[in-house]
Amino acid sequence: MDELDKKILTLLQHNARMPVKDIARQVALTSPAVSSRIRRLEEQGVIAGYTTLLRDPRQAQSIGALISVSIPPAQREEFLAMASQDSQVLQCFHVTGGHSFIAKVSCETMEQLEQLITRFQRMGPTSTQIILSTPVERGAAFLQ
Repeated sequence: MDELDKKILTLLQHNARMPVKDIARQVALTSPAVSSRIRRLEEQGVIAGYTTLLRDPRQAQSIGALISVSIPPAQREEFLAMASQDSQVLQCFHVTGGHSFIAKVSCETMEQLEQLITRFQRMGPTSTQIILSTPVERGAAFLQ
């Protein structure tokens, strides 16, 4: 992957629907050359897909948090089943360190967050951080 590929990927990250002709103009290539590069990046798996990020208008009023939880190995499947069925759990990471999992959650109220934490605590010790803001949000950090 060269610098032109990185520029193309950066443009697509900001707007996956950007027309090829606009990308071509910004990276000083022809449209067919940009199309070829995009196709090659897709075939190599660098571009894994295109998606639409939806922002729930209620999200501005929701409470985001990261809940770290230590789960005994025998209860991991049970925890993952519970987490995957709860719509408040946005993502769940299996991690190294003092905890087994970190769940990124979004709750409408503090009461809902407290109830979710309580459910997690039934499975193991937790530590919770409230998300105040997201000053940096991007996909592939390897482009830097």
